[in-house]
Amino acid sequence: MHELGILMGAINTVENFARKNGVTKIQTLVLQIGELSSMIPKYIEECYPAAVEGTLLQETELKIEILPGNAICQNCNNVFNLIENKDICPNCGKQDWEILCGKEFMIKEIVAC
Repeated sequence: MHELGILMGAINTVENFARKNGVTKIQTLVLQIGELSSMIPKYIEECYPAAVEGTLLQETELKIEILPGNAICQNCNNVFNLIENKDICPNCGKQDWEILCGKEFMIKEIVAC
């Protein structure tokens, strides 16, 4: 489960940001995770309490937003969700596409008290 290591890196980033900006308490941390990323939201949620224990984020609420795994068809320029359409353009039936989004893992928002 690589999620714990990556999550701890994100927590360090948030703590450093908070210290540099004089933030002493954080209410909510919002993460964005793409459908096509190697991160599994369920695992992030499960390991979050252990990852934040003893940190500035210990009592912070975690919110996760899932970003769609969209692609653009190189044949007909249709934008579609890869997962919902099983990697096939629903417009022309081709599998010649380029990923537009969905591989992200980002800190979207830090809500301070």
